Amino acid sequence: MSRRLMWAILAVVVVVAVVVGAQGSGARTPDQRRQSIASGVRCPKCPGQSVLSSDAPSAEAIRDLIAADVAAGRSDDAIRNRLVARYGEDILLNPPRSGFAGLVWVIPVAAVVGAFGGLALAFRRWERQAPGGPSGRDRALVAAALADEADGIDDPHGEGSGR
Repeated sequence: MSRRLMWAILAVVVVVAVVVGAQGSGARTPDQRRQSIASGVRCPKCPGQSVLSSDAPSAEAIRDLIAADVAAGRSDDAIRNRLVARYGEDILLNPPRSGFAGLVWVIPVAAVVGAFGGLALAFRRWERQAPGGPSGRDRALVAAALADEADGIDDPHGEGSGR
């Protein structure tokens, strides 16, 4: 299988994985929505914890607010926007995907793509610089060694008979 075909297959697999990963899992139950939203909201009293995993009264109040909004039929973005309006931008554990904060999402992906590109270029360069095979001098040495062996000279280290 040629290398270009291998790269093409790899590219197709990556594109399919990205497309499948970018699609949602379909319809979610209200409880799944409530948990998904609550997992992305910071507990105001517990550093580093989401309101989903915190037992603090303030986290419980936010979970109740999220559950009421889900039951009222509000969209996930509308619920998050409402929480941001009430508690500020820091209430979200995940930064927004647009604006300057969107760089948080773009930079790691760009770094991984750049690293793979750099590795591909390095491997290609190393492959071109690899020795092509034995030189004429190497071939002459092997031929001389084989001729000596055929003549019955037992001197594997080339020290000669001057001992």
